[in-house]
Amino acid sequence: MVPQDATIAVNRLRVNVKELNGVGNLEALATAVEQIIPAIEDGRGAYEAKKLAEKAAKAAQRDEALAIKEKIVNEAQSLALSESWKTTGDRLKVLLDEWKVAPRLDKKTDAEMWKKFSSARNKFDKRRRTHFATLDAAQSKVADAKNALVTEAESLATSKDWVATARRFKALMDAWKATGRGKKNEDAKLWLRFKGAQDQFFAAKNADLEKREGSMKANLEKREALITQIEALLPITNTEEASKAFREFARQWDKIGMTQREKRSALDTRFTIVESAIKSAQEVQWRKTDPVAKARATDVVRQLAEAVANYEKQAEKAEAAGNAKKATEAREAAQARRQWLADAQKGLEEFSN
Repeated sequence: MVPQDATIAVNRLRVNVKELNGVGNLEALATAVEQIIPAIEDGRGAYEAKKLAEKAAKAAQRDEALAIKEKIVNEAQSLALSESWKTTGDRLKVLLDEWKVAPRLDKKTDAEMWKKFSSARNKFDKRRRTHFATLDAAQSKVADAKNALVTEAESLATSKDWVATARRFKALMDAWKATGRGKKNEDAKLWLRFKGAQDQFFAAKNADLEKREGSMKANLEKREALITQIEALLPITNTEEASKAFREFARQWDKIGMTQREKRSALDTRFTIVESAIKSAQEVQWRKTDPVAKARATDVVRQLAEAVANYEKQAEKAEAAGNAKKATEAREAAQARRQWLADAQKGLEEFSN
């Protein structure tokens, strides 16, 4: 019994004993009642100690429960923006299971903690749904694009226009790679069809190639003769004339029939070197004649010239006022911009008039 309740009960008992009218040793009974008080007081300390221990244990249990749920909430919140959809989804399920078996807190605290935990889970779930909805739409678009590529590839499988069709197959392959990835199983099925059409065409092309070894030898001689003329365009002294000549050579180059691949590669490399040099020369010429760039360069020169003149005037005014420090700073600023002006003028001189 609680010491306070026991004391109240003893006091009531005292009154009852005093008011008792009956036969018996009432004095001994009263004495016995009085002996209860010391016993109550003797047990009071133990009771209070037990009560404090129970309170401490309850507080420790609450702290432990709070720590467990805070850990769950903190981890859930840290995962809310994750893009590891499978791993994070599985982990949040584990956290939910941990929450269910975790000790309960007071109703208010539990509700607040659950709200945070639930909010983090909902945020992740919403992002995941949005991601996969977007992914499904993208994969559907990829499937449509690849179906179109497969349809065209299959229509080209029996073509005998070797050069043009080979180029088209290369373009189709580039387009295939550029479409990105779709659903794995569907991608695999479409690829088998695409690759089958491609292999069918190139198998026929290679078979025909074997029949034309003689003509390819003659074509090789034509290319070797033509590449010598093409390389004679270097070094470029007149961009316009070189470009015109190269275009004509390129048309002739394309008209030459099939050439053995292993020998064609080296010739194509030499052709590309000249082509790149022509393009570089054209770009340089374009930059020199670009009116917008020239106007911009002219404006920079004007601004820098004005800045130099302005700082020179500031220096003269400062010297006239006896402010040597300000004059020096102005002249240093003018000198720096004078150097920039020289560089800008050199750049402007590169433009054709």
